[in-house]
Amino acid sequence: MKILVLNCGSSSIKYALYNMDDRTVMTSGGAERVGLPDAFVKVKMPDGEKKKIMHDITEHTEGVKFIFSLLTDPEIGVIQSLSEIDAVGHRMVHGGEKFQQSVRIDAEVLEAFEAVSDLAPLHNPANMKGIKAVSELMPGLPQVGVFDTAFHQTMPDYAYMYALPYDVYKKYGVRRYGFHGTSHRYVSHRVCEMLGVSFGQQRIITCHIGNGASLAAIKNGKCMDTSMGLTPLEGVMMGTRAGDVDGGAITYLMKKMQLTPDQMSNFLNKDGGVAGIATVGSDMRDVEAACKAGDDRARLAIEMYTYRIKKYIGAYAAAMGGVDIIVFTAGVGENQPGLRRRMCEGLEFLGVKIDEDVNATLRGEEKVISTADSKVKVVVVPTDEELMIALDTQALL
Repeated sequence: MKILVLNCGSSSIKYALYNMDDRTVMTSGGAERVGLPDAFVKVKMPDGEKKKIMHDITEHTEGVKFIFSLLTDPEIGVIQSLSEIDAVGHRMVHGGEKFQQSVRIDAEVLEAFEAVSDLAPLHNPANMKGIKAVSELMPGLPQVGVFDTAFHQTMPDYAYMYALPYDVYKKYGVRRYGFHGTSHRYVSHRVCEMLGVSFGQQRIITCHIGNGASLAAIKNGKCMDTSMGLTPLEGVMMGTRAGDVDGGAITYLMKKMQLTPDQMSNFLNKDGGVAGIATVGSDMRDVEAACKAGDDRARLAIEMYTYRIKKYIGAYAAAMGGVDIIVFTAGVGENQPGLRRRMCEGLEFLGVKIDEDVNATLRGEEKVISTADSKVKVVVVPTDEELMIALDTQALL
């Protein structure tokens, strides 16, 4: 059985084609900077060879179609025909309260999923475009949706409820849902395998830090809290998302700027975050380079970014009565050691000690970056949401 996994994010499309007979990756890669200048696709072949293909990708539908063309490309393709693909598994961001587990996609699922798109305005529409692009290219091909919100369903009510009138929750489902659940699920299990400890007996803080970013507090095998909320907007500062903002500031700006609710949503999701502070956009690689070159706005963006992540780590350690393991994953967490170092500075009171030499050279690898005598293990674990999605897809088929 061959399963293609598509992960359509706000500005990226990751993909992987699996041979599920032995769980090997036939090919994988991803489109980056979707909708931005200098978009490209990275392709990794089974022999480890990597190719970077520059291609104008204005939006997600075009990106998915280009990826399909690469799968059957005479030079770098790994299949003769798209008909060799048995199913496609999709990362789905927000399912509201209706979807608490992975599902086979049909018209009813699409209708329910589209109904909550306003809760994830950057991601749900991107997920939907991926599904529709596959349907156009391969009508009738089985597709499965794996929801980011599922892992966080173990949160206690006092953690997921907002201090709003209870009727708002009952009528409209307004509560904390959390996202990046597939990634948090994978890295929290994987780090325990690496360290040889029981998943059900650890206090773990997982830090999924990329263009979108969230943290999760996982105690004794259950997610207890997570930084994103009703939508992926809440929480730490992100690439273009503002994260935590005083609600009063939002209504104040709506009046001052004469913004409709939709315009304010766009403002908070696309004009805020790192992009709203730095002068060089939302890519943290560009921001870090600008900071090193002396750009003060880039410095401010980085200090805000890392400070807010550190605050959440401290809060979750308090909520769980301590922390045994801190995991960094996703684009920034895996590949930018300078930012990881900043996020851990000042956490010595928790027992965190970083091995500066190991951290400074580590990019995209599984590795413990804390010292041998650190009370808290700090570990980098590259996420593998795609494998989780492929396994769920296989199970449903």
